[in-house]
Amino acid sequence: MSDPLTADLDLSTPHPDGAASPEQPEHLANDPAGDDAASASLIARYLPRLAAGVLLAVVVVSLLALASDVRQLGSALRAFDWWLALPVLALTLGNYALRFAKWEVYLRRIGVPRLGLGTSAAIFLAGFSMSLTPGKVGEVVKGLLVRRVAGTPVSRTAAVIAAERITDGLAMLALAALGLTQFSYGRPILAVAILGGIVAVVLLQRPHLLMAILTWSERLPLAKPLVSKVLSHAQHFLDASNVLYRPGLLIGAVATGIVSWGLECVALFLVLIGLGLDASWQLLLVATFVLSVSSVFGALSMLPGGLGVAEASVAAMLLLLIDDPAMTSGVAAAATLLIRFATLWFGVLIGFVALAYVQRRPGFGRAGSAVPRGVGTAGEPSPHATVAHPGRS
Repeated sequence: MSDPLTADLDLSTPHPDGAASPEQPEHLANDPAGDDAASASLIARYLPRLAAGVLLAVVVVSLLALASDVRQLGSALRAFDWWLALPVLALTLGNYALRFAKWEVYLRRIGVPRLGLGTSAAIFLAGFSMSLTPGKVGEVVKGLLVRRVAGTPVSRTAAVIAAERITDGLAMLALAALGLTQFSYGRPILAVAILGGIVAVVLLQRPHLLMAILTWSERLPLAKPLVSKVLSHAQHFLDASNVLYRPGLLIGAVATGIVSWGLECVALFLVLIGLGLDASWQLLLVATFVLSVSSVFGALSMLPGGLGVAEASVAAMLLLLIDDPAMTSGVAAAATLLIRFATLWFGVLIGFVALAYVQRRPGFGRAGSAVPRGVGTAGEPSPHATVAHPGRS
């Protein structure tokens, strides 16, 4: 059964004669309004999940307040140095800026035509509106929007979105590793996450091997329906992945991720200072470990936005790792709520503003629509493609 969230997401490009391809619904074939309809349908289908995410957030906040004592939480929030909210949000915006730079590099490497910085930024930020989907799978909306602008198959830009998630995860694991020499919290789970990340990268660096595994998996009765659907769009994804996981680009992307997510770790550090803790290198190390580990745990949970898991991890680790009379349950809860607003809800709000902009802007992306360099009109690699194919070094 297909995911209703992505049921209307066609992964191919229109045929040049306007006919629907086998993978493309007829009502979307070579029809600019079709992408609008698919986008609107995607957003409409997402709204119940957003409502569920908001409801879950209310439950999480209520549980945090009850666990810490509402009066202690209120006192901690009143005592917070609210002027620090500006540098905290500025650090979050710095994270977004560096991640956007990585997005731009990725698009160039897989041959997507230049979208214009404003258009590309709007598409990138619109993906944040889908942060409350499990595993951020809803960010595939960025691929749909890129197709509206450039005609690039969603299955190709999906490789960029996957690369963003994987390199961000590796960056967070690298940041978490800074504290593993002092803190033993979560070591087994982090070890599994590191192993999983390495395996994923190795497979995506060897598309021919991954394709062979998928082809073999198609023989399994239980896996056949899902694998068959994946195989129908795998070529574009694997072509792009073969470029995105080359060693130089991979190292650069992870390094960028370490810096960008490190900014949000500094944001938690400032939040803790604002709540009355003394600034020190040890506190910065704790903040880095807590935010990175809680982010990994939240991602692994596959819950919308990691809600519940990330909050519980932040609050628990702050109480466990900070040996300071100023660190009370109320302060831990306040720090959790403040950093989660800065790193999750702030982004969701920006994402919805960007998504509304690209949805309401007349003719968004139509004038400059083009087939990406290295991709034929039917979405197949052209004879002049510059992107390497699976199995080619």
